[in-house]
Amino acid sequence: MPVEVSDQELCEWYETGIQLAKECGHMIKDCFYKDKKVTQKSSFADLVTETDQAVEKYFTKEIHKKYPGHKVIGEETVADGYKINFTDDPTWIIDPIDGTSNFIHRLPYTCVSIGLTINKEEIIGIVYNPITNDFFQARKGHGAFCNGEKLSVTGLEDIEKAMFIMEFGSNRDPDKMAVKFKNLFTLNKASHGIRAYGSAALNLCAVAQGRGDGYVEHGIHCWDIVAGAVIVREAGGVVLDPSGQKFDLMSRCCLAAASLPLAMKVSSLIEDPGFGRD
Repeated sequence: MPVEVSDQELCEWYETGIQLAKECGHMIKDCFYKDKKVTQKSSFADLVTETDQAVEKYFTKEIHKKYPGHKVIGEETVADGYKINFTDDPTWIIDPIDGTSNFIHRLPYTCVSIGLTINKEEIIGIVYNPITNDFFQARKGHGAFCNGEKLSVTGLEDIEKAMFIMEFGSNRDPDKMAVKFKNLFTLNKASHGIRAYGSAALNLCAVAQGRGDGYVEHGIHCWDIVAGAVIVREAGGVVLDPSGQKFDLMSRCCLAAASLPLAMKVSSLIEDPGFGRD
């Protein structure tokens, strides 16, 4: 049976998410310029710091204390061996620091990303970069905002006039990297150019702001994109699977664009490197 939630409950949960994002952001900012203890996860390019772990632990504790029936999926908990169990229940999905490598190298393109799904649908998205003090928020049907200013995508349809955002990710498998580089070359050839900023959540927010016309990536995870997907949609953009099919949060890939025609043009040009599901 689908989970039924009142508008009053959603409003309260939205405010809770906003408050927790601010508190998590303060934790990130406090450690940004300090020396960090860094640990490798799946590869030498897949990194975690004590701050990632502390932020996720704090968020999870606060959610379970306030809403015992809610689920939490977090990047670092999964990295420690927790198996993702994605259900219809209200589920908070957090990347405690999206752009960990940027955080380690003191590049200010880093954030906490918090999304809420209900009945497996993305409902709330909150992305906070405490270094630049950019606070993005969106709730399904209520618009997307950055620091209180309403966001809107460019609406561009012409790929030759588009600026895209792509990432290389932390996976170093030669075959997957070869496909990613081929996609990069193909999309760069067709457009004004490509940028890579190192944070999936903030890349999606850039599309929502009109500071990029599209973003595509394979090999990411649900916690990287859940919040940003809500923000892009509420800013008038589209979020699809890169194949052109319906977006699947657990498919480890994402295509966001300022318009459906632009998204479909991108989809027709790129190939799938073949990452597994979350």
